[in-house]
Amino acid sequence: MSDRGALEKLLIKAYENADYSGTPVSQFESFVNPNEITLAYEMEYDAAQGSGTTNSRMNFKKMKPGDLSLTFFIDGTGANGNLIDVQEQVEQFQTVTGYNGNIHRPNYLKVTWGTLQVKRCVLKSASIAYKLFKPDGVPLRAVITATFTDNSDDQTRVALAQDQSPDLTHVRLVKAGDNLPSLCFKIYGDPRYYLEVARVNRIDQFRKLTPGQKIFFPPLEK
Repeated sequence: MSDRGALEKLLIKAYENADYSGTPVSQFESFVNPNEITLAYEMEYDAAQGSGTTNSRMNFKKMKPGDLSLTFFIDGTGANGNLIDVQEQVEQFQTVTGYNGNIHRPNYLKVTWGTLQVKRCVLKSASIAYKLFKPDGVPLRAVITATFTDNSDDQTRVALAQDQSPDLTHVRLVKAGDNLPSLCFKIYGDPRYYLEVARVNRIDQFRKLTPGQKIFFPPLEK
């Protein structure tokens, strides 16, 4: 976990196992974070309409896998203080998110950034637009637009639906009698994380929580 005041880079981690176990085989770190992230989701219903009626009753059927869309920049001009190879970064993005010959399919991905919940997904589509070139044709700037779609296993889907998983970001409103160690125990199964949660939320007196106070509990990678 890290201090919320520090600059956190968007990370895309690649896994070969469908359950996301083991260590990532590779990862992509954005040098310039996206200024917009779009989360899209869709519900599917069966319309039940009786004969002679004008309206229908929408019976919930299922929730379709959601999409996460983001656009971020790769700047090789050195204007942001980092002199990077644009094409090398584009190829790293393609390696992390693309086809993996070891598993004969694209990698399983986790997208993480700040207090957003860990997103288990796969790449759905991507486009790369080169915006600026050196006289010899070497690209200096690129924009990657990518859409990822949910790829949670059954256990994770249950955790998401129940909002009970240490791998997700939680937000809690403090109630009378709450204390940070007990809240950490409920969410992480371990009260010893209270110091890290206090640091993330910049709480100086963790023993004196104010009812109605909003507290962020960041995801724990396992």
